[in-house]
Amino acid sequence: MRLDKFVCKSTELTKVEATQSINVGEVTVNGDVVINQAAQVHENNTVTLNGQRLKAREFRYLLMHKPPGTICSNIDEVYPSLFNYIDVERSSELHIAGRLDADTTGLVLITDDGRWSFNITLPTKQCKKVYRVGLSRPIGDDVAFKFEQGIKLQGESRLTLPATLDVIGPKEVLLTLTQGKFHQVKRMFAAVGNRVVSLHREKVGDIALDVNVGQWRYLTAQEIKSFNS
Repeated sequence: MRLDKFVCKSTELTKVEATQSINVGEVTVNGDVVINQAAQVHENNTVTLNGQRLKAREFRYLLMHKPPGTICSNIDEVYPSLFNYIDVERSSELHIAGRLDADTTGLVLITDDGRWSFNITLPTKQCKKVYRVGLSRPIGDDVAFKFEQGIKLQGESRLTLPATLDVIGPKEVLLTLTQGKFHQVKRMFAAVGNRVVSLHREKVGDIALDVNVGQWRYLTAQEIKSFNS
C-alpha cells in the first residue's frame, strides 16, 4: 500500500494532509523518515506519525446491485455516482473492483483493498464474470464457437480470451468472460454483427447477485476468501 494511503487509512487525515505530514518528515517507516508519499509499506512495517505508531483500519468488502443510469465513480459526473446508494463512512477510500458502464446494471464489488481487487480484475487471475445480454437480433449459430476461439475487436491486435456463450433465447444469452476490456461485451457482439440492447452482470467468481436494485451488503468472510486463492 502507498504510504500516503496508509496514513489516511490509519488516521482521520485527508490525502492532502497526509502528504503534507510525509513531506515535512513527520512520518517514519521502520524507524527511518520517509518523504516519498508513493513509497510502498506492508502490514509488518512499523509506521509512525509524530512518534505515534499507526495501525490501518480493517479493509471493507461490499456487494451492490448497480442501478441503471449510475456510474462506477466516487463522485457525480454526467450521471450520479452509485456511492449515493451506499451509507458508509469514508466512502472516498473505496473503489470498484471491475467497473460497469452507466447503462449496465447488476453486481459490482466494492472495496478499499487494492491487492484483493487485483484478483478480480487481472485477466491472468481467470476470475469469471457472467453477464445476461439482450440483443437486437437473433444470435447466430456460430457465435458461441467464435467467442470460444477468441475474436478480434476493432482497434485491438490480439484476440479476446476464450469466452463461454449460453443461449437463453433467440435474443438473450449468458456470456462468461475472464477479462474486462473497454466496452468488451458490446464490442464482441458488434464484431459478429449484432448489437447489445441490455446488459446485466449476474455473477463474479462464485458470488451471485442476491440483493435488489440499489441495495448493498457486506461480503461474508468466505466470499472474501474466495478471491484470495
